Amino acid sequence: MSLYQSSILAKPIPSQARYLFFALKSVEALPAALDVLSQWVDGKSVVAGFGSPLVMALGAKVPGLRVFPALNAMVENPSTQHALWLWLLGDDRGELLHRSQKIETALASAFNLLQVTEGFRYGTDRDLTGYEDGTENPVDDAAVEAAIVAHAGPGLDGGSFVAIQQWQHDLNGFAALPSEEQDNIMGRRMSDNEELDDAPASAHVKRTAQESFTPEAFIVRRSMPWTENGKSGLMFVAFGRTLNAFEVQLRRMSGMEDGIIDGLYRYSRPLNGGYYWCPPMKDGRLDLAAVCAG
Repeated sequence: MSLYQSSILAKPIPSQARYLFFALKSVEALPAALDVLSQWVDGKSVVAGFGSPLVMALGAKVPGLRVFPALNAMVENPSTQHALWLWLLGDDRGELLHRSQKIETALASAFNLLQVTEGFRYGTDRDLTGYEDGTENPVDDAAVEAAIVAHAGPGLDGGSFVAIQQWQHDLNGFAALPSEEQDNIMGRRMSDNEELDDAPASAHVKRTAQESFTPEAFIVRRSMPWTENGKSGLMFVAFGRTLNAFEVQLRRMSGMEDGIIDGLYRYSRPLNGGYYWCPPMKDGRLDLAAVCAG
């Protein structure tokens, strides 16, 4: 029986992570590279996501997978769709570095590594602004229902879709705002994480209230802060049984639903964006039956 890659829902997230983004280099080298990849990906210490360029190169189709949309009407949401995304997790930054270098070498015949970003846990799953992240995540059976594909058939059941955006924060600008204004941007008090009854319509919690959509738009957020070269922010990572829930939230955040832009855009902006399909597991390895013949 197929199972989902366990770190999609495992709690807590380890203290360190590395995000690897790859472009496809050689279609001919793909079969051997995917065999090597399946040996590295255990779903726990390494989670893998296939972008539409990779699935198309395999001559396959994963229902629901598509290219990340560039939603740039009122604010900019760049689309930087890549072929392969790997999420490495652990508690030793050095070990993750060595592991990622070995994976890069092992996949070099078929993939070019385009971006490496290190993530880390801040406090008890806090964003670098100091606010708790993922407060409204569904839990237990509700999390499985929100994030994991079911009743789609062999090779698909147990899979998951993931939306990724790397957001860069202006932390100095945010820190300069009065605490009440900060809370109104988020729609929660930093002091106790309580939702504000009188938060403005632009508050993040109102823009993304999952139960306010039709159908309800529940996703499981597994985001982590990042910092490099004097810049920092949040690597937003959200898993869903489809990509629709994330996309309707992003459209509302961007003002495309009612003209109201999420307060987050006052101090943060997304640098990139991609959609990926995370294959299920079978017998301890990636189940690639949906995309690889034989």
